[in-house]
Amino acid sequence: MAKKVYSADFKFRAALEALKGLKTLNELASGFGVHPNQIGDWKRRLKENGKDIFSNRRQNSEQEAEALQAQLYEEIGRLKVELDWLKKKVL
Repeated sequence: MAKKVYSADFKFRAALEALKGLKTLNELASGFGVHPNQIGDWKRRLKENGKDIFSNRRQNSEQEAEALQAQLYEEIGRLKVELDWLKKKVL
């Protein structure tokens, strides 16, 4: 049986509804079509990491940009070395 993968938006909506406390986990689980333990886990993760949603987003994107830039510079250097080697082989 294949494992069901839920989108981040779906998880967030389910966890947010659980945090509101207007319905029980069983009611939410039947409404969203998932197991109550799964909603409880998403709720716990939202509570624990909710403060990082706003603070780490910029930092993570900057780190990803720096990593991509380093990777691209490395590839440019490698291609330049290959090009120089090929030029010497042709001459």
